[in-house]
Amino acid sequence: MLSKNQARTFFVVGTVFFTGVFFYLSYDTVVNHVDKQTNSQNMSAEVVRGKRLFDENNCMGCHTIMGEGAYYAPELTKVYERRGPDWIDVFMDDPEAMFPGERKMVKYNFTKEEKADLIAFFKWVGEIDLNGFPPEPDKGAFASTVITTTGSAAVEEKPSKWSLCSACHSLGGSGGNVGPALDGVGNKFDADYLRKWISDPQSVKPGTAMPKLPLSDAEREEMVEFLSKLK
Repeated sequence: MLSKNQARTFFVVGTVFFTGVFFYLSYDTVVNHVDKQTNSQNMSAEVVRGKRLFDENNCMGCHTIMGEGAYYAPELTKVYERRGPDWIDVFMDDPEAMFPGERKMVKYNFTKEEKADLIAFFKWVGEIDLNGFPPEPDKGAFASTVITTTGSAAVEEKPSKWSLCSACHSLGGSGGNVGPALDGVGNKFDADYLRKWISDPQSVKPGTAMPKLPLSDAEREEMVEFLSKLK
């Protein structure tokens, strides 16, 4: 049993000691870790403008980023790695058009420059070292080739908008796992079906989670030609 003086001494010494530990750890974090873990050298003017847009439009009212936010909409810390810049760009144009009847995200009518700034911000956030948070997206490693009936097709031969597909689908073990793998898709469906499917998934299969991708006629034909070769 401590006496009154001993208890007072114990309290004062403990308070001073742990206050010192707190200030030391805070100093060490700011001086030795913040710049390194946040890659502050990559904080460009575009990143700063993107952060300002993120705040001004109250994106955290629905989304979380680095664990902070509303938990109503998807977590965005690794969205650049998970979806890719092309997917983010077209999604922000009209969220509901890509997912009819499913997405409730506001259409903000961002300019091309504003979208680029937001994408730069998401890229920078995704590169911050958060000691393992959140878990890395299950994207797989991008293979250098895919096998078709005519042999190996190099990555450079993939359609120009392929990242819109790889955000959800895998090919040769590379890509997302939200939708079905596309290996052998040319054996399952002919070019006409693929064209209809890519043009308007809901008209082919009402209720499908597949979004309507905003592709030009040339980009759509390029995609159909590539997928038809995957046998």
